[in-house]
Amino acid sequence: MEIRIGVQHAPRDVVLESAATPDQVRTQVDAALADGSVLTLTDDKGRVIVVPGDKIAFVEIGAATPGRVGFAS
Repeated sequence: MEIRIGVQHAPRDVVLESAATPDQVRTQVDAALADGSVLTLTDDKGRVIVVPGDKIAFVEIGAATPGRVGFAS
């Protein structure tokens, strides 16, 4: 699933693909926003993304997409 995070005072969004469920991501985002702690997410390739909770402008949680096969245009 695709997750897009807007960070205050940053010109670009942080975009990652994650195997986590939308509910898991929402729980982590809610906790980071509630107490200003950091939001820590891991993408499909094992990279860790850390965003300060007090700098999050928005979080867009996409629906899970099935794997694609072949070439698309």
